[in-house]
Amino acid sequence: MGEPARKDLAWPMSEARSAGGRRWQLAELDDTLVRRLLPSVQGADLLAKLLAGRGVTPETAGSYLQPTLRELFPDPSVFADMDRAAGLVLDAILAGKRVCVFADYDVDGGTSSAILARYFRGWGQEIGLYVPDRLEEGYGPSPEAFRWLKAQGYDLVITVDCGAAAVPALAEAEAIGLPVVVIDHHLMSGHVPKAAALVNPNRPDCASGQGHLAAAGVVFVFAAALNRLARERSVAPAGGLPDILQYLDLCALGTLCDMAPLTGVNRAFVRQGLTILARGGNAGLRALADVSGIGNPDSVYHATFMLGPRLNAGGRLGDPWLAAKLLATDDRAEAIDLAERLHALNDERRAVEAAIQEEAVAQAERALAMDASRGVIVAAGEGWHPGVIGIVAGRLKERFHLPSIVIGWGEGLGPVAKGSGRSVPGVNLGDAIAQAAREGMILSGGGHAMAGGLSLEPGQVESFDRWMVDHMSAFRSEQIAARDLHIDALLSPGSVTVELADTLASLGPFGTGAPEPVFALTDVSATGLRRIGANHLRFVAENQTGRVECIAWRAADTPVGDLLRQGRRVGLAGRLKAETWNNRRRVQLEIIDAAEL
Repeated sequence: MGEPARKDLAWPMSEARSAGGRRWQLAELDDTLVRRLLPSVQGADLLAKLLAGRGVTPETAGSYLQPTLRELFPDPSVFADMDRAAGLVLDAILAGKRVCVFADYDVDGGTSSAILARYFRGWGQEIGLYVPDRLEEGYGPSPEAFRWLKAQGYDLVITVDCGAAAVPALAEAEAIGLPVVVIDHHLMSGHVPKAAALVNPNRPDCASGQGHLAAAGVVFVFAAALNRLARERSVAPAGGLPDILQYLDLCALGTLCDMAPLTGVNRAFVRQGLTILARGGNAGLRALADVSGIGNPDSVYHATFMLGPRLNAGGRLGDPWLAAKLLATDDRAEAIDLAERLHALNDERRAVEAAIQEEAVAQAERALAMDASRGVIVAAGEGWHPGVIGIVAGRLKERFHLPSIVIGWGEGLGPVAKGSGRSVPGVNLGDAIAQAAREGMILSGGGHAMAGGLSLEPGQVESFDRWMVDHMSAFRSEQIAARDLHIDALLSPGSVTVELADTLASLGPFGTGAPEPVFALTDVSATGLRRIGANHLRFVAENQTGRVECIAWRAADTPVGDLLRQGRRVGLAGRLKAETWNNRRRVQLEIIDAAEL
């Protein structure tokens, strides 16, 4: 059933064997810090412990629990080139020049471009839009794209969520006399390419300290810089300067879907942005929610798991312009049409993803059966669509708790194979892929610690797999640690209430850098087990203290499902979620893992 939980920790699960092969680690806290945090949470011991476990101190508790833009918003001028960029763009607005935004094809790019489109509309102007095709053009601007934009008569281009590493494209833009303002957030090497202005909190010479921002966050700060400069110049459109707070729903959506850390001003962006999202003022988002049957989107879950995948579907399988157009439109009829197309593409994406995932999981299981100690999963197949291989890599990583790379080629996708990888904490996958490229094992590739991309010949897949297995053998301890399941606290079924779940929600928003609390229930019986949907399990966990409803997503055909069906008393780990169903508030435990006692 997997490795036993930590034996050196005296708690009820010390001898448990996890169905997922994970060690359950109970949080070890600084009791002094917990006591100092009690006044911040009105004496609630559990909340104080949860804050302490997330590195919150009494000095930062206020801004963590009640994040506000007034307290956390950075001075735009601390970003390198921000003032220059604002001057160039405001001059273009006032002169009525033709401006085009060049956006990446993901949600962060789409929300960033929509913020600019709405800002320009506030000045009575429409901005142009260009989104590259994932298959035909790849990521970011190219010299060909800039030449095309120049030929269309654009006077200025603003790249969002891309451009900081586009050295050949920016060189071409300078050669043809096309000014480019880059607004990006991706990590950069020491070289800063020449552009009219390059705003990126992660450029080496930027002292803003805001490297955790998504592109949508940087663009929101840029909109604030434009308004500030307009006030300094005493210029404004007839109806007054654009109210950029109305763009916070877009800023929150980009931040969440790009998995930016929910620290600093990002917490304020998301907390206040979700409030704006719930009002339904954005015609595109309202239409997408209506078409998809989401109801009233107002949570991190709605943004990340309901709206985000649908917005990404166009860039993955169809028209990469759809999401940016939808988020920018104010026309209800156009919004419904675009939303329906994205919704249909998302259904197609799910079917394509499911087929690839089934085969990729089978490959992974065969590889691990042959070598259980291998520290990486590499799955590959002809016809696997590059628009979904990153999602499948993430699924493999979640299931096997190992760095995972998925590669596809052929069937109209071109002769060169494309790969996408997702990693676990402590194992820098981007560096590994970059080293493989330097050693000639693949054509090209790189990335960052938790994700990477690569290109290679189909005939290189087997040798690349062997190289990765050998390379990852040096990270065995990190891979073992990455399998650990960190438990915040123990609960009994009888203590699980809607009120407790609502109290825990006050610690949100949850996401990257601000994990949702994970609790363990010990010595419970799983009763009323039934399969729902394709592969989910619903049941009740109970013991002498009470009972709580549970849901285990995608667990029916996994070791967790196998253990639950045995009818033994088990330990359960999961997250509490309160919801309204048939006008009744209820709470359930979303299962992460189960353990044999």
